[in-house]
Amino acid sequence: MKSLKKKRRVQVLLLAAVALGTAFLAFYLAIGDGVQYFRSPVQVVEQPPKPGETFRIGGLVETGTLQRGTSTTITFNVTDGGASIPVSFTGVLPDLFGEGKGMVGTGTMEDGTFVAREILAKHDESYMPKEVIDALKEQGVYEPPSS
Repeated sequence: MKSLKKKRRVQVLLLAAVALGTAFLAFYLAIGDGVQYFRSPVQVVEQPPKPGETFRIGGLVETGTLQRGTSTTITFNVTDGGASIPVSFTGVLPDLFGEGKGMVGTGTMEDGTFVAREILAKHDESYMPKEVIDALKEQGVYEPPSS
């Protein structure tokens, strides 16, 4: 009788381990590109991303680089004070987007240009994503917003 209970207990534990492993594998495969790493322009220059890798880049829109063409494609450079990366975006920019303002873009690097699928701009006078603030502080160019 005891060996039957022990056998059932081992079977239940093995089944639970297999179910847990399957759930973890399904989660890992489903997450795929859902995890997007943030990088500053300096980090992109120092450690270029793999081809086709989706990531977020953030910093300040470099003054004098914003170019709006006749189409919906906009080009500009994003900088953190230590490096500058050219960005290309096709679509409608947020209302608060502008030169010298903070931004975060999601996309991939193609031929040395960050091709953004999405651009986020700060939503008020004092907000900037924590990652952008940290990158700017690291470069020594962060200036807190004046109240």
